[in-house]
Amino acid sequence: MKIAYLIATYLVASIPFGYIIGKLFGKDVTREGSGNIGATNVARTIGKKAGIAVLILDMLKGFIPVYYAKELFWDYKFVALVAITAVIGHCFSIFMKFRGGKGVATGIGVLLALSPQTAGIVILLWIGIFLTSGYVSLASIISASLSWVIMLYIDGNFYYTSAALIASIIIVMKHSSNIERLIKGTENRFIYK
Repeated sequence: MKIAYLIATYLVASIPFGYIIGKLFGKDVTREGSGNIGATNVARTIGKKAGIAVLILDMLKGFIPVYYAKELFWDYKFVALVAITAVIGHCFSIFMKFRGGKGVATGIGVLLALSPQTAGIVILLWIGIFLTSGYVSLASIISASLSWVIMLYIDGNFYYTSAALIASIIIVMKHSSNIERLIKGTENRFIYK
């Protein structure tokens, strides 16, 4: 049952909502903007409402499997494995030839299910960095990097903290091109109102 649950988690998390919504608007988001299927690129190339829809759907891909794993199995180690699987599914989607998004929204969904307090602090941290810098990528990289430390301090659960650490490593690795552009000073700021 646990193996089946992990497979289902990976498949659900692999659903490329950004790509699907882009197609509904007649656009291939993998060929526009940054080429990413995440909410930021969808918002830039299609519009704010589409971006918000992708953000919510990608968060749910992380939240729902982890939330129900906690309710059904009562096993910290397995729940942590489900959390990691959800992030991997989004970042390395079987439906996108093992390419995918950068894991931020799905990671937030995972954190919300694991520890709402941790998620709240990470979201506030993300917002603060974004509003002061204008860089979505910088906010995402720093927030992800600190998420496991916050989890350790707030929750103290070894398995959940380990899951947050592994997820943060995956998310930061998926932002490698953004890190290069940030260092070079060529990264685009997100224009918001």
